[in-house]
Amino acid sequence: MLTPNTETEAAEIIRDHAASRTAVAIRGGGTRAGFGNAVTAENILSSASMTGIIAYNPAEMVMTARAGTPVAEIEAALAENGQGMAFEPMDHRGPMGTSGTPTIGGLFAVNSSGPRRFTSGAARDHLLGVRFVNGEGEIVKAGGRVMKNVTGLDLVKLLAGSYGTLGFLTEVTFKVLPTAKMAETIVISGLEDADAARAMAAAMSFSVEVSGAAHLPESVRGRFIGGGLAEGAATVLRLEGLAASVAVRAEKLAAAMTGFGMVSRLAKDQTLTLWREIRDVFPYADGTSRPLWRVSMAPSEAYKLVAGLRLRAGIDAYYDWQGGLVWMRMEADPEAEVLRHGIRTLGGGHATLMRAPEAIRASIPALEPQSRAVAMLSERVRSKFDPHGIFNPGLMGQGAD
Repeated sequence: MLTPNTETEAAEIIRDHAASRTAVAIRGGGTRAGFGNAVTAENILSSASMTGIIAYNPAEMVMTARAGTPVAEIEAALAENGQGMAFEPMDHRGPMGTSGTPTIGGLFAVNSSGPRRFTSGAARDHLLGVRFVNGEGEIVKAGGRVMKNVTGLDLVKLLAGSYGTLGFLTEVTFKVLPTAKMAETIVISGLEDADAARAMAAAMSFSVEVSGAAHLPESVRGRFIGGGLAEGAATVLRLEGLAASVAVRAEKLAAAMTGFGMVSRLAKDQTLTLWREIRDVFPYADGTSRPLWRVSMAPSEAYKLVAGLRLRAGIDAYYDWQGGLVWMRMEADPEAEVLRHGIRTLGGGHATLMRAPEAIRASIPALEPQSRAVAMLSERVRSKFDPHGIFNPGLMGQGAD
């Protein structure tokens, strides 16, 4: 384990590996260990010792921090000023079965985005600037501290979600937003997946500013908030803001949703717990390595994919992002071929194999499906950033469809 304390030390280590063509595994806090295809590397390069908030002005709502800074430290500093990360970054430790410390660099490296993603954007949409070391040991700075500074902005977004295959992040600058004073959840009970998709679409069409929309089938409903949701599948809609505003909007939304089924409401404390558990995939933090997929596609089609898969395999699933994000746990085989076919048939999308036994991960690309054109473009981009192929070789799998 190589743990540089400074950016300069990291650059020296990477230059040495590049010169000897020696692969290195990139790691933040280790909370996603076990994701993707196995990386063959003699050494692990970790940002865990590169910590600290460099700059934070609450009035500007912008923060700069070293990549290894724990997310908990970031959140604590923001909370003191009534601010937070609007994209709700997920804590992967539960479903991944890890015990590391989530870091701010790792968060952006995987573009971690939670239930508010479809209204507030992904992590990459809040990232303003980065510093990183490329595969030749060169220190690169891109972006700035304000959104109107567009210099290098595309490069910034490219690093977000690259899983350490393009560079070793050393510093990130990102925007933050005020946190809501009040939150409430409208619950519609007993809907089938197709009806839930229609209910969520209807809710999004109302002028009530829904900030979270998820459907929890009966198979998972009892695992949320200690079994506190009403009997039957739960379609949940979150409202946030000032207390008076939330109260008025909740009344309006609850009345509108009675046409779909039985409606109940959750107060702030239960709402906060529920959406944290939805974000962190609590039902599948089960201590197993059963294959876990994260599937993103059109909300109007995702439930059809799940219905088709249920005819072929043992599957448990629930929906976030108004139904456009499916967390899907397979009972045994990952059924990658069936999943690939279903996504294509229903208009496209993509799936990420988040967790599986090592033997399965070795044979299935982490991202499904990947077209030949996309695979070729990805390789061309990577060759520019990491010409010697030393960063996380093999992590995202090989080949294309």
